[in-house]
Amino acid sequence: MEPSPEIAARFSLEGKVAVVTGAASGLGREASRLLSEAGARVVLADVDTAGLEETAATLRQAGGNPVTVPTNVADRSDMEALADAAVRKCGRLDCWVNSAGVTLWAGVMEASSEEAERVVAINMMGTYWGCAAAGRVMKEQGGGGAIVNISSTAGDSPVPTLSVYGMTKAGVNQLTRVCAKEFGGFGVRVNAVVPGWIDTPINTSMYRDASGAVDPEMRGQVMEQMAALSPLGLTGEAVDIAMAVLYLASDASRFVTGETLRVSGGV
Repeated sequence: MEPSPEIAARFSLEGKVAVVTGAASGLGREASRLLSEAGARVVLADVDTAGLEETAATLRQAGGNPVTVPTNVADRSDMEALADAAVRKCGRLDCWVNSAGVTLWAGVMEASSEEAERVVAINMMGTYWGCAAAGRVMKEQGGGGAIVNISSTAGDSPVPTLSVYGMTKAGVNQLTRVCAKEFGGFGVRVNAVVPGWIDTPINTSMYRDASGAVDPEMRGQVMEQMAALSPLGLTGEAVDIAMAVLYLASDASRFVTGETLRVSGGV
C-alpha cells in the first residue's frame, strides 16, 4: 500500500525555506540533507566555509538548491543578517534549525574563562540569537513557522567534565519553552531535539590517540560502551536526529510546541 497523500503532505516541506546553523558537519549536515530531500530550499550556515561547501555539494548532487551563508552564530548581527539573507535570497523563512554547537571536556575547577565563554557564546547565546532572528522574520512575514533547537541529554543528567556543555543545553531547553510561549501568538512553534550519544565529529575526541588520529580500537570500545547504556543496545546515528528535526519542522507536528523530544535510545 502506498503512503496516503495526507501522510506525504504532512511531512513534505515542498516550497518551504529552512535555515540550518552548524550545517558544515555532523547533525547540522544531516538535518540539512533530510530537509532538502523533504522539499525545502535550505540555507546553510556555519563558520566552517569549506565544510559548508561540502554540504552544499552533497545537496546539489541530490537535486537540491541550497544557499550558503558563512555565519558566526555567537555574533547577534551575523544571525540577524542570516535571517535577512534567507528572505532576500529565497523569498521567505519557514523553518530554522539551531544546530551549531561545540563541546568542552573539563572539570568545573579546570575550565578556563576563554573555554567556558566560547561554549556559552556558541551553544546557548547562538541558539538565543537564532531564535530571536527567526522569530522576528516569521512574525514580520505574517506568522507561522517552526524553530527547532538541538539540545543534549547532558542538559538533563549531570555528566562529570561536561559541566559547561550541560549547562548550555539546559539553557537551550528552557529557552525553547519560553520562545514557545512568546512566539505562539503569531503561529510559530518552537521545539528542541535532545540527542543521546551520536557518533559525529563533536564526539571524536573520545577516541583519538595522542597524535590526534582516530584510534579504531578505541572507537569500537566507546561505541560498545555507549550502546550498553541504551535499553535497545544501540548507538544513534545522525539520521535519527535528522528524522526528529523533520517531524518538528513539518506540519506533522502542527500541535506540538514547547517540547523537548528525547532521541536517545532510552538512555
